[in-house]
Amino acid sequence: MKKIKLVIGFTLFLAMASCALQPIASEYTFIKTDLAKVELDKLGDGNILIYNGATLMHKLDNTARLNIWIDNKALGQIRPTEYVIINVKKGQHHFKVVHVDVVNMKSEHDVNIDTETKVIKIKPTVTSNKLEVTNEFPSNFEKLKYAQKR
Repeated sequence: MKKIKLVIGFTLFLAMASCALQPIASEYTFIKTDLAKVELDKLGDGNILIYNGATLMHKLDNTARLNIWIDNKALGQIRPTEYVIINVKKGQHHFKVVHVDVVNMKSEHDVNIDTETKVIKIKPTVTSNKLEVTNEFPSNFEKLKYAQKR
């Protein structure tokens, strides 16, 4: 009986660990800022905040890490409760987002960045990823931290 429990425990651990997405190196320059100094009024004109809006279900099973590319240029990996601020030229941009949930869940999104674009929320879903221009901070913004370049 002990061996069965051990095998089941090891299998569950392996299954949970196998969902970890390897980070990609960012080709963007992050605009470093202190969380207390981030103001919605200072964003826009190409300076956009991108955050991972993963829900609890994705955080629990380690599938909430997002690898993101913008116009085939790697932004990097944004983990749950992380954000980055980058400068993107105005115009149409193509976002590619990947998260691992047993298999690679990929999605592609075309986003028009203009002077009013300030905040973009990207989150994993059960079958894909969702990208939404919200232009407002999430309700739990004080709990987010700035993503490190990996």
